[in-house]
Parts: sequence; C-alpha cells; structure tokens
Amino acid sequence: MFHTDSKREMYRQFIGILWPIMTTQVLLYSMNMIDTMMSGRAGVADLAGVAIGSSLWAPVSTGISGILLAVTAIVAQLLGGGQKDRVNHNINQAIYITLVLTILVLLAGVLFLDQVLGFMDLDSSVHHIAFYYLAGLSCGILPLFLFNVLRNFVDAQGLTRISLYVIATSLPLNIFFNYSFIFGNFGFPELGGIGAGVATAITYWLIFFFIALMVLKVDALKSFNIFRKFSAPSLSTIRHHLAVGIPIGVLIFVETSIFSLMTLLIGVMFTTNVIAANQVVLNFSVMLFMVPLSISMAMTIVIGFSAGGGRYDDARYYKMIGVVSSLVIVGIACIILFLFREQISYLYTDDPQVVAITVPLFLFAIVYQFSDALQAIFQGILRGYKDVVFPSVIAVISYWLVGLTTGYLLSAYTSLGVYGFWIGISLGLTCAAFGFYIRLKHIEKKNMFRTGQNEQ
Repeated sequence: MFHTDSKREMYRQFIGILWPIMTTQVLLYSMNMIDTMMSGRAGVADLAGVAIGSSLWAPVSTGISGILLAVTAIVAQLLGGGQKDRVNHNINQAIYITLVLTILVLLAGVLFLDQVLGFMDLDSSVHHIAFYYLAGLSCGILPLFLFNVLRNFVDAQGLTRISLYVIATSLPLNIFFNYSFIFGNFGFPELGGIGAGVATAITYWLIFFFIALMVLKVDALKSFNIFRKFSAPSLSTIRHHLAVGIPIGVLIFVETSIFSLMTLLIGVMFTTNVIAANQVVLNFSVMLFMVPLSISMAMTIVIGFSAGGGRYDDARYYKMIGVVSSLVIVGIACIILFLFREQISYLYTDDPQVVAITVPLFLFAIVYQFSDALQAIFQGILRGYKDVVFPSVIAVISYWLVGLTTGYLLSAYTSLGVYGFWIGISLGLTCAAFGFYIRLKHIEKKNMFRTGQNEQ
C-alpha cells in the first residue's frame, strides 16, 4: 500500500484491495453454503440439524474471528506509520491469544453443548445430527483461528490476493470432502449432515497450511520472519490487542447471534419444515452480505493505513467510495434475488412444503439488506480508526434489545409467525446503521480538529 494525493490512484488502490477480499469471502462462505445445500439433499432432518449446529457455531466463530480482526487494524496502522519492525511481535502475541481462545471454546463445547441442544427439545434425529456435526467441525477450530490471524496480517498489507488464492485452491477440496462424507462416496462412510462438519474441519486445516506456506515463501511476507522469530508473551501487547479486539468481537458476536438466536427460537417454536426454510433464506442472505462485509474489511485496511499516516481527508474519501459501492452492488443483488427466489429455494431442497415457506420469507430478507450493508460499512470504518468500544454498545442495544426482542414479540404474539423475526431484525439493523453513522461523524469531527491543530 502507499499514500497518494490522486483520487484516481486511491480508487484503484481500493478496488485492488477489495476484489480479492470479496472473492475470498464469497468462496469462504461457499463452504458453509455447500454444507447446507448438500445436507438438504440428504434430507430435511439433516438440513435442520446442520441449521441448528451452524447457528450455535456461527456467533462463536465470528466473535473469536472478530477479536483476531484487531490484527488488521493494528498492522495497517503500524505500516501506515512506518513501524514495520513492530509487526512480528504483534503477530506472535495474536497467536498466543488464539491458542488460549481455542482451548476455551473446546472446553465450553465439552461442558455445555449437549445441554444446550437438550434445552431446545428438538426431534431426536435433528439433535443427533446437530451434536455430531459440531463434534466433527470442532477438530478444525484451531487451524481456522490461526488462519484468521495470518489472513488478517496479509490483508493488512494490501496483499489480499494471497487469501484469494488460498481459498480458491481449497474450495474444490471442500466440495470433494462434502460429497464423500455426506453421501458415502469413494469408500468414505455415509454420515449425512454430520459429514458436512467433518469435511469443513478438514478444509480448515488445509487453508491454514496453505496460508502458512505463503507466509513462509512469498518475498513480501518473508521479511517479517513469522514462524522464524518468536517473542515471549507480552502482557502489555496482549492487553492492547484485546482492548481493540474484544469490542470488535463483541460487536460481531452480537450481530451474528441475533440470527443464531432467531434460528434457535424458531427451533423451539416451529416445525422442522420452518427451521429448514429459515435456514435456506438465512444461508443465502448471508452470501449476499459477503459484499458489504468485504467492503467493510477493505475499509478497515485503507482507513487504518490513512489514519496511521495522519491523512484524514484520504480516509473520508475512501468512506465515500465504500458506501456508494456497497449500496449499488447490494441493490443489484436484491433485484436478482427478488426475480429468482423460487429457483434459489429449489437449489437447497426439493421438498415443496419447505419451498412454500421459503419463497415469501425471501421477501422479508430483501428488506433488511440495505440497512445491513450500511451498518457493516460504518463498522469497518470505525475499526480502521480503532474506535471499537462505543460501537459495541450501540450493537448490543440495536441487535438484541431492539432487533431480537421486537422479532420475538411479533413472532410469538401476533399472526406474523416466523416472519415477525425478520421484521424485528430489519429494525435492529436500521438502528445500528444510524448509531454507527452518528459515532463516525463524531470521530471525523475530532480528526478534523486534530488536523487543524497540527497545521497551526
């Protein structure tokens, strides 16, 4: 990355960073999407079991990944401020954090997973599939989190194509392992939805090994001596990482958990067919969300780099590029979803009862896409400024108190049924977008004042 006064060069640099992130996120999420589609072909119970398992895993994995996302903001600001020599030490501390977090997640799964599934009073087949889907997937937790540390380190330098190459290489292998373990092909056992968890764990190990190889072999990365030069744990650096990362993790956990809690509540309140239909809509909607999420991640990089160099006018220009790009792309995607929502439903299941619930549910999912896009972009910009504590408070209020609570009340106490959850979530995301925008204007005003003082 480089600082420039040319708006054209800034736009080109942003696009150069964004498109590999976007392609990587789509391919990475495709692994989850393939899990869901193939499990749906194995049976409605398999689809529902994977839905419940994914809903329990998603907020945990994204929350931990959010904590590790601090690496992007920290490394981007270090490089923007010309402090390359401090990068290796910070990556080492992030690896130590990863090891501890992995142990905590595995321990929590051993102690509480069966009790949580039992509380939901699921059909026995759905309970069984959800439990062992997560048991298989848990074998890949450590490499997934280590992959996130290395990916954030690589992306912070603007070398986003490397992550793209890693995921593009791994996706066909993920499809192969899903096909093998779900349906019992090529001599592998037929595990149904459980096999999706096993396949995903194997893929997590592959993407970690691939990106570690890149870090060791690519010239632009070798100079940082990752895996060659280790520093002892530093409490001060770890505290700094956690001070940035935990609020990010909380924010992302809170956002992800509203969808997971919605799925879990639907599992308690409605039939297996409704669980399956909701999972189809949620699964495809999250694929659309990969666009604003990718722009958000690119925003963190370019805003962090600009802020690290004290170039706040550049940061505001990057903000404008990100917001406009996101709204245009999401608008086009929503039109496509509206036109082909029935055909998309049949990609997941051939059960007409599930499809009958899914098609109108897609209309509610379309409504919240723009609010979801804006709140994601503003999140990414605030992360670039390392402003993370106040946004996490906004997230808790918007997602849980407004979104999930309203959704539950509408679903439980009106005739809207499952659709009430989606109305509530749309309202929560809109509140979050507005709150993040107000916070961002405050940060920009402070930066303008700081710039004026420096000029004097």
